[in-house]
Amino acid sequence: MLGIACDPLEHTSMYERGSEDSEDSDGEGGLGNVSRVIIRPPGQSGKAKRGHLCFDAAFETGNLGKAELVGEFEYDLFLRPDTCNPRFRFWFNFTVDNVKQDQRVLFNIVNLSKSRNLFASGLTPLVKSSSRPKWQRMSKRQVFFYRSAMHQGHYVLSFAFIFEKEEDVYQFALAWPYSYSRLQSYLNVIDARQGTDKRFTRCVLIKSLQNRNVDLLTIDQVTHKQRSTNRLDRSFIRVIVIVCRTHSSEAPASHVCQGLIEFLVGNHPVAAVLRENFVFKIVPMANPDGVFLGNNRCNLMGQDMNRNWHLASEFTQPELHAIRGMLKELDNSDTYQIDFVIDLHANSSMHGCFVYGNTYEDVYRYERHLVFPRLFASNAPDYVAEHTMFNADDRKAGSLRRFSCERLSDTVNAYTLEVSMAGHFLRDGKTVALYNEDGYYRVGRNLARTLLQYYRFINILPVPLVPEVRGKRRGRLRNQHSRSRSKTRYEVKPRPKTPRCHAPISYNNLSICYDSGGGGGGSSDEGGFSPVRPLAPGSSSFSGCRNYRRAATATCPAAHDQYSSFSLGALKTGSDHGGAVGQGKRSARVTIEVPLPVNVPPKPYLSIIDLNQLTRGSLKLKSNSFDAADRR
Repeated sequence: MLGIACDPLEHTSMYERGSEDSEDSDGEGGLGNVSRVIIRPPGQSGKAKRGHLCFDAAFETGNLGKAELVGEFEYDLFLRPDTCNPRFRFWFNFTVDNVKQDQRVLFNIVNLSKSRNLFASGLTPLVKSSSRPKWQRMSKRQVFFYRSAMHQGHYVLSFAFIFEKEEDVYQFALAWPYSYSRLQSYLNVIDARQGTDKRFTRCVLIKSLQNRNVDLLTIDQVTHKQRSTNRLDRSFIRVIVIVCRTHSSEAPASHVCQGLIEFLVGNHPVAAVLRENFVFKIVPMANPDGVFLGNNRCNLMGQDMNRNWHLASEFTQPELHAIRGMLKELDNSDTYQIDFVIDLHANSSMHGCFVYGNTYEDVYRYERHLVFPRLFASNAPDYVAEHTMFNADDRKAGSLRRFSCERLSDTVNAYTLEVSMAGHFLRDGKTVALYNEDGYYRVGRNLARTLLQYYRFINILPVPLVPEVRGKRRGRLRNQHSRSRSKTRYEVKPRPKTPRCHAPISYNNLSICYDSGGGGGGSSDEGGFSPVRPLAPGSSSFSGCRNYRRAATATCPAAHDQYSSFSLGALKTGSDHGGAVGQGKRSARVTIEVPLPVNVPPKPYLSIIDLNQLTRGSLKLKSNSFDAADRR
């Protein structure tokens, strides 16, 4: 028995297991992914025992084609290529269960199609389990990327792992998965969250070949007066088009897109300015079939969608055909003008985020094309300017940025924004900080801020002035605060009231006592010491004079007096001044003891009265009693 009551990934499985299939079935799922395949040691059969690993990739975004046991603890894993295209094999996402506690394994992914990647520069696989549902990067000490002679000279990715708990299901992936179901859930959440002021609209642009939605988000709050303007007045509405997830394995691009959407529909002042002046057309997932199937780059038909924008057909690439029709419709409109077409991608061979652009024969258009990458570099600390490239290669003729600059108007700026699957360099230029989901969200927010800065730079939006209204009490601006004032205000609790009871008052020992240092019975004016103060220095029981021993070691003649001025001079200089008397005699070390009196000044002290117990009634009562005693 496997020891597992139910399949923890049953709700995400794309294949229904038949009633005749047992839990230890060795059959594989459809489309080449393994479906709960149990690997037994040679010579064993029957029910699977604890420690016989069970591999599964028959779920959304899963990819694992085959698993083989090649040693006692070593497994060779083969990735499934894209559907209808055997060239691309890089994305992996699979689960392992039926493990033994503290079982050690070594996984070798032996058929990677991309040898130039970041596994040799700090990129490591992600892992999570049932008890630890948060994705974590594996340690670099456990991951190895090398050329293996045992695998015909191919590059192999090996990583060692120790299973901690037997009942857990462990999942391994190349990057943070972002599935089609997660996108639909997120869009439903933000659609239900918006109130009466509609900040965005959601519609289905087209259906994919497997009947999945290609959503289109329109984010804007442009007034009706602005929409009714005519293009002849040169006051048309500017449109920014964002396309994401053309390549199915580039899940970090979806996280960047989600960070951008979350920022634009939020309450930030920058987002409000962008919504009121511009229209955002966002396609968050242009290849839903490839994402669902776990492909690396291609769609269901095995075609690389970012190389077929100029050849898109409504039968083989209906998603590209619909997006291209939307771009042409906006470009020919009398109300709208496309300013930006940005294609979001993830890069597996370089660090940081960077931009790919185009080259133009028109010098003025090319200079205008360089403005946005420079502004983005100033807003994003993880931007790498060395990786930014502007080209017009024929090999990239089918990409979105090349199609947009050739088929659309001259006012369109088309870019490809790339973000690394690994991380970015810190300020020292050597240390690499790995990305997480929050880091990708930050890239999306930086993209929105850069768009606002761009439109202020070209004088489309006014630059806000610093408020010069000053407060009446202080000479600083109202939006500034004192450095000494804390930003967090604490609640001031009222002081508890003291009990109103009569406290006895004593007028003895209220004077300051300066005891003399010469001994004797030093006391205060009333005689004696304070009952609440210990004996001060200089009192009769305190010795105000201490004898200190000063030891000095020197070389001097033994015949001289050790207290004479001659011998003291010899002590200071360390030389022999004895003349004929001191010649030829041995020198001796003499210890001199000089009593030095030290007078310690006395410290003043007061008798302490508990004023918290003193009330107005008791003080008045006590004063009246003393006045009556004086009259007598």
